[in-house]
Parts: sequence; C-alpha cells; structure tokens
Amino acid sequence: MIVIHGGHFSSLAGFYDEISSVLMKNTDWKVGTLDGFDDILYGGFGVFENNEEITIICKDSGKSEADLGLKATQEFYDLKIRQGKPFNIELIQEKRNDLSNGKGQTLFEILVEIIQSHRNITLVLA
Repeated sequence: MIVIHGGHFSSLAGFYDEISSVLMKNTDWKVGTLDGFDDILYGGFGVFENNEEITIICKDSGKSEADLGLKATQEFYDLKIRQGKPFNIELIQEKRNDLSNGKGQTLFEILVEIIQSHRNITLVLA
C-alpha cells in the first residue's frame, strides 16, 4: 500500500516532489513530467516491481482536486504555449480551449487517468 498525502502539496511541482519521495525512495531519479509519472507506475525501480499489484491511497484527494483543478491546468497549458517548441502548441491550445469550454480534463483528472491506466494499480481517493 502506497499513500500519497494531498496535504503535502498544492501544485503539480509539489505533487512530483511527493510522488518522488513516496515511490522513488533511495533513488537519484525524481519525477518531473506527466510522462515520467506514468513511467514510474510500471514499476521495476523505486518501491515496487514490474506489474506488482499495489494500492495507491490518495489522502486529502478533495484538496488535490481543487489545487490541481481548472486554474492550475490553465496555467500549465499557458506555460507550455509560452515555451513553444518542442511542444505542439496547436494541440495544447485545443486542450486549453476544451478545458475553458468545460470539456477538457484538469491536471487532477489527468493524474487519476494515468494511475487508472495501470491495471496492476488500485487507486483509492480518500
């Protein structure tokens, strides 16, 4: 069982720090991107093995949902748009527009989807 404490962070960077300290103990590698987060969930390094059945409990998930909600996601997309290449600006702008129109996913929803895409992981939002 792995516990992520939503009270320990209030931003995506803070989430990366929390997840790195929980899942990547005793390693030199830190999570810093959504793709990197997805990668560590395959296991094989850090605290669990490849395809090992695990449960991730997200405490204070309501706080995390608010912290990583609409505003944080808009800021996330705005930063990528300002940075330009190597990001696909048209795709990011489309995602931002969808979000503004109530059709897109927030960062919280993206993180949940990433976790749920791993069949060996059970996610509990608490």
